[in-house]
Amino acid sequence: MNKYDVAIIGSGPGGYVAAIRCAQLGLKTVLIEKYNTLGGTCLNVGCIPSKALLDSSHHYYDATKHFATHGIEVSGLKIDFKQMIARKSEVVAQTSGGINFLMDKNKVTVLQGVGSFADATHITISKADGTSEKIEASNIIIATGSKPAMLPFINMDKKRIITSTEALSLTEIPKHLIVIGGGVIGLELGSVYSRLGSEVSVIEYMPTITPGMDLMLSKELQKSLKKQGLKFYTGHKVTSAVNKGKEVVVTAEDKKGNAVEYKGDYTLISVGRKPYTEGLGLETVGIKVNEKGQIETNQQLQTNVANIYAIGDVVTGAMLAHKAEEEGTLVAELIAGQKPHIDYNLIPGVVYTWPEVAAVGKTEEQLKEAGVNYKSGTFAMRALGRARASMDTDGMIKVLADAKTDEILGVHMIGARAADMIAEAVIAMEFRASSEDIARSSHAHPTYTEAFKEACMAVNDRAIHS
Repeated sequence: MNKYDVAIIGSGPGGYVAAIRCAQLGLKTVLIEKYNTLGGTCLNVGCIPSKALLDSSHHYYDATKHFATHGIEVSGLKIDFKQMIARKSEVVAQTSGGINFLMDKNKVTVLQGVGSFADATHITISKADGTSEKIEASNIIIATGSKPAMLPFINMDKKRIITSTEALSLTEIPKHLIVIGGGVIGLELGSVYSRLGSEVSVIEYMPTITPGMDLMLSKELQKSLKKQGLKFYTGHKVTSAVNKGKEVVVTAEDKKGNAVEYKGDYTLISVGRKPYTEGLGLETVGIKVNEKGQIETNQQLQTNVANIYAIGDVVTGAMLAHKAEEEGTLVAELIAGQKPHIDYNLIPGVVYTWPEVAAVGKTEEQLKEAGVNYKSGTFAMRALGRARASMDTDGMIKVLADAKTDEILGVHMIGARAADMIAEAVIAMEFRASSEDIARSSHAHPTYTEAFKEACMAVNDRAIHS
């Protein structure tokens, strides 16, 4: 029987990063993955393929809506959807192949099959050919990720009533895509197909889209996406979705409790994700889970079984690839005897629509609820020279700072390249910067990041360009 210092079940961003970091620290490491490709949901049916389609659809949208204004005349423009999906698949294959390279480079053993606990230090790996193998590991990291959450009263046929997985590999562009759920996944995939010509209707149970984000961001994003043609029905409770052959009929209750009906050729269910722990045999070793199916851990991400850890989407917290990566690194370093830490308040959240949305730290609503005395500054992207030059004038940046110390408590952005710009805010907050620190830091002109500086200046009523 092969023995390892660390065994990791699941090769998503949390799992494969943990494997690399363990190997770097001199630990004999094995990575167990049940699918044929490494990378988990993010690389195969999540972050990477969705961004590939968002990028392709953005090019088409610009060509049809903006090129003429730039003085570029295009005629005979058409979509080769088959090629668009093929490019997406190629990006996925290249990225997943890169993980294989990294495993070889770092001398991490990769075993294909379903890993389940035989006991606290032994894992049985059931392979596709019917054979099995047992390994021993001093430490085990569960990194099995999540899967799309379902609505129990809807029959998910994966043909007309689909999840994000199927939405990334459709063979045709929907005429009318009904999106149930106005969160990140629904808005991103809704944006893809809206840009390609689909009518898109978003039905959201909560009063606003992107629930949990700063209210300013939710309002600004909905306003911008409505201009692009998406339709929103917030405060609506879906009661059924039925596949009628070539049509899906969705029924819901509106804000007043009245029954309403929507008809489309595809319905995307995007009501969140849930931890994926089936087949692990958690009960065999007595690992505790909470009422949401999440594995319970302490601050060191250690389960109630001392040598077994859990990271990423199977534990509490935001279901984000970069959060899982940080946790994978933390556990690897803990096992190696180091003393790492994660500040979960500084894990940024991003929506890759256009304009992009990004945030870090506390929302204004959270500060009010906690009774924190704060001040805020905002700056509209339309006042930015770089934004006008690129025709990306939608959006704004809001900075929240402590009223007494001026320490930045939260940054909320909507605008072009917000996904990249948020990193400056994360670094600033990591070093506990004040809004004055950013306001007095030179930002190149003309750039989008000048908006962050101006918002920081606005905290103390000294913005220059607004």
